[in-house]
Amino acid sequence: MKDFEEAIQERQILLFVIPPRSPKLNSYVERANRMYREEFYEVETIGHTMEEHNRQLERWQYTCNYVRPHQSLDYLTPAEYHDLWLESQRSKRH
Repeated sequence: MKDFEEAIQERQILLFVIPPRSPKLNSYVERANRMYREEFYEVETIGHTMEEHNRQLERWQYTCNYVRPHQSLDYLTPAEYHDLWLESQRSKRH
């Protein structure tokens, strides 16, 4: 932690420290971590090298963002939801 905090200070990055075991303060990250754990790490056989692992993660992220509908997004994929949002922003300008 000391080395990390020193590196942050050197780069003049503002650091917010959240108390341990306080998921309500970090709910979006906690939910994403849960999804990774339940839908990737508990299902996949993870490759033995970092390169294999990263390729598997990239494929899963693609599926998650472009193929898998999300209940919280009215059963759209994040990409579809984003496209609709962009379209709504364009129509507001005109």
